[in-house]
Amino acid sequence: QVRLVESGGGLVLPGGSLRLSCAASGFTFSSYAMTWYRQAPGQERELVASISGSGLSTTYADSVRGRFSISRDNEKNMVYLQMNGLKPEDTAAYYCKARDLNNAYWGQGTQVTVSS
Repeated sequence: QVRLVESGGGLVLPGGSLRLSCAASGFTFSSYAMTWYRQAPGQERELVASISGSGLSTTYADSVRGRFSISRDNEKNMVYLQMNGLKPEDTAAYYCKARDLNNAYWGQGTQVTVSS
């Protein structure tokens, strides 16, 4: 069955870094665009970064551009989100999503807390 499992979240000081990972299985990974979303308490889920199936195309939310970097390894069925220069407003649950023309799958999320 389809599985997306996020990991790498945690508590980090402002200005620190974290690398989130999302392990995918149960579908043809390279055929799916992968996207990281986040949701803070009381707020709507928002797109953070997206990467095409080939990995050649990426997009970022304005709030994270220049600080976050999305990448993928189609050999390992993994997608990553490198987060640098973290700010308290980056605190949220982070989710990975796989999508193609017909399907969309979500992981269960990993919590990122940026606080001193």
